[in-house]
Amino acid sequence: MHDNLDAAPGRRALLKNALVLAGALAVPGAASARGRLTASDLRPVRQPPLPTRPTMPSPIPAQPILASSRVVRPELLRQAMASLQRHGSQVQRRDRMAIVDFAVGSSEPRLHLVDLVSGRSNSLLVSHGSGSDPSHSGYLQRFSNAFNSNASSEGAFLTDEYYVGKHGRSQRLVGLDPTNNNALDRAIVIHSAWYANRDMIRTHGMLGRSQGCFAVGENELDRVFANLGPGRMIYAAKV
Repeated sequence: MHDNLDAAPGRRALLKNALVLAGALAVPGAASARGRLTASDLRPVRQPPLPTRPTMPSPIPAQPILASSRVVRPELLRQAMASLQRHGSQVQRRDRMAIVDFAVGSSEPRLHLVDLVSGRSNSLLVSHGSGSDPSHSGYLQRFSNAFNSNASSEGAFLTDEYYVGKHGRSQRLVGLDPTNNNALDRAIVIHSAWYANRDMIRTHGMLGRSQGCFAVGENELDRVFANLGPGRMIYAAKV
């Protein structure tokens, strides 16, 4: 199933919405996953249902930025939108995207699932790579695109196919920038992990570290898969 958001009117609407989003992004929940994927489902059966909306959405009324770590910071959002425009020909679906704010610690919800049509977001915990935080401080210190670095990479990623591997249900990612173009060969993917569960913060004050993958809580994987699906973009940076 393909979204019809690549038509010219749709692109103009998204550009208008992006200007509003750069100044203000609402916090409360975006569409959540309905139904669960199983280990036999290498691909979602269908995209998650979305709220009914017209083919050409109306501009989003401007709203004040809420003082919360669950809001995408304006400069990071501007960079993410510029990256989406730059890689537009490779990103089939531009109605939703994920923005990962690696400037904040792993104890904060820093994976923002953003609906670019409604302007609303839903934020989750996500781990960074051990090679990006050798002292396990909870904060990403550096990025790397090198093999065997176990580090997170920065830049734009294209979500690709689902598969079942050593971490269970996972989703492959294609790096679109020189800073992350080894992602597919490095097996940098989205998967769930026990060390990314919220109870890690209660006991350790931070999440555990991945080998460079975007690891989310075990109960959050369906939500991430349903909001992204193949053909959308993840933008990760430390601004």
